[in-house]
Amino acid sequence: MPQSLSSVHIHLVFSTKNREPFLRDEIIQKEMHAYLGGISKKLDCPPVVVGGTEDHAHLLCRVSRTISQADWVKEIKRVSSAWIKQREPLLSSFSWQGGYGAFSVSASAIDKTIRYINGQREHHKKQTFQDEYRAFLRMHTMVWDERYVWE
Repeated sequence: MPQSLSSVHIHLVFSTKNREPFLRDEIIQKEMHAYLGGISKKLDCPPVVVGGTEDHAHLLCRVSRTISQADWVKEIKRVSSAWIKQREPLLSSFSWQGGYGAFSVSASAIDKTIRYINGQREHHKKQTFQDEYRAFLRMHTMVWDERYVWE
């Protein structure tokens, strides 16, 4: 087969360091989400949807076959962290957590995932980020150690 094709969607979740509410300002939060999507697009991982709250981000993207997952996430975090510090000097201590969760999404679940990410504000009135993240880990049958999941 002379052509290489890929359709792999990843739901990426990561928090600000220590879940600090750095993105409390709604305008900055929206700009950050747009910026995260733009970085991902430049890495040939087009975003389907980007959202989150004041202390964490969710991205649903079609992942390129030319970049590793680890490099994709590292670059998204590095570039967005540098950008927000320039954008808002009061956020000079901004940092993303070291880790992340990347969860596969089947084609049949893309619409459901979009609704989930778009509903983050309402969702987190009922559930903490930590409980949400644990639920993702359980749903994807992952093993984790609480000592190393939270920074």
